[in-house]
Amino acid sequence: MNAVLFVGSVIFFLGSVIVLYKLFGKSGLYAYICFATILANIQVCKSIEIFGVATTAGAVLYASTFCCTDVLSENHSKEDAAKAVWLGVAVNLLWICGTQITLVFAPSASDYIQPSLEVVFGMVPRISFASLLSYVISQRLDVFMYHLIWQKTGNDKKGLWIRNNGSTLVSQSVDTVLFVTVALYGTMPNNVFVQVLGTTFLFKAVVALFDTPFVYIARHVHPIGSEQKGNAKNVQAA
Repeated sequence: MNAVLFVGSVIFFLGSVIVLYKLFGKSGLYAYICFATILANIQVCKSIEIFGVATTAGAVLYASTFCCTDVLSENHSKEDAAKAVWLGVAVNLLWICGTQITLVFAPSASDYIQPSLEVVFGMVPRISFASLLSYVISQRLDVFMYHLIWQKTGNDKKGLWIRNNGSTLVSQSVDTVLFVTVALYGTMPNNVFVQVLGTTFLFKAVVALFDTPFVYIARHVHPIGSEQKGNAKNVQAA
């Protein structure tokens, strides 16, 4: 069942990126990144098994944010993609503060949810710090790599899959090592930790390969305009 849910969630989340982009343009992608960074920080607390190997429930959702920055890089500009990264950072900081304030409030005598919140939100500072660290470094690397490869491939649809997969796979590997190590090391047996490290990257890589057709669709949904053509000239000139 988890395998079926994995495939279904990949299609659902990447499809949602395209729907929001179609309806709201860049704002839809920014909104998706805010949603995904918050929910992924909750999902990562849950360990699951897919195809008999351990991973975290947040792998798919978090990996889908790279599709957003790649679409912004492809159809708009490097600055727009960088803005999305820093927006994700700001949302993460608000998330950390908001959850900890929630825990500080003294529960009433009739409250029953506080113990559950302490379990989930109690992990937030460590997980969110790991998320912030890995998110900033990997997403900035993704944007940098995307435009570096673009200098070699030009504004050509045939080269889109190279810059999309090349940038995402490299940045996902860095993201996985940083996040899993900082967030989860010491919270589980070492053999399980190593397995989670490997499988998390594996599943993120699968999402990266899956998202290529969606980036092509996004380019068709909002064809490259004068904003991106000007950016392409600047990249080539650089």
